Amino acid sequence: MVDFVRTGDSVMVDLSTDMAELAGRLLATPGGPGRVLQFASAESGEGVSTVAREFARFVAPHAQKGVWLVELDVLKGEQYAVIAADPEGYGALGAPTRASPNEACFFSVDPKVQGVDGRPWPDIRYLDAYPVGEARWWITRFRREALKPGQSVSIVNAPGYWNTLRAHADFVIIDAPALERSQVAAVIAPLVDATVLVVSADRVDMDGPQALKAALTSAGGRCAGMVFNRAPKPPPRFLSRLLP
Repeated sequence: MVDFVRTGDSVMVDLSTDMAELAGRLLATPGGPGRVLQFASAESGEGVSTVAREFARFVAPHAQKGVWLVELDVLKGEQYAVIAADPEGYGALGAPTRASPNEACFFSVDPKVQGVDGRPWPDIRYLDAYPVGEARWWITRFRREALKPGQSVSIVNAPGYWNTLRAHADFVIIDAPALERSQVAAVIAPLVDATVLVVSADRVDMDGPQALKAALTSAGGRCAGMVFNRAPKPPPRFLSRLLP
């Protein structure tokens, strides 16, 4: 269970103390499979992408096998864009590589197209992974430009991709779109080790986070705790009752 953590609200912030606390509570067993952690929020603008990215940046230098940052909102591509735009802060991106050691994938592109060999083009070929700086972490980027007219992308409830990455990473960090925009956080919830809720600390009610927690748990997921973002002061005492 993660205690309430307060973070800053800028794109590039120093969250060392907060991320150290969060990482310490969510560490994988040394020598064991990696931990798959989802970061999610009820509404857009609560800072999920920032918190997920800063968590990845913090744990990457300490990783033995590596860290993967995967953006579920594949057509948005925000994580890749932010990191690519700030090589001094995050490190320069290296050459793209395969985003899976096999054909496992967490999304489906339909209708399928055929490759030059006449076989359906594997979905995972639409996803690249870029090494970030000198630390052992990778950011995924969906190759939106490879889509053909009429094709669409959907997230699938299949554990193969996440289980595959467990063997190759200390942490697999998932940046999920807000519940108000998509239900994919609930789709993925039962496939990950835990979901961390990100909540704007200036929120005046908890209806949204409560609905998110209910959606995740009813889908079979586990909520590890909560991160308060943009908090100028400790969160109100009544908020601590949301998660036991």
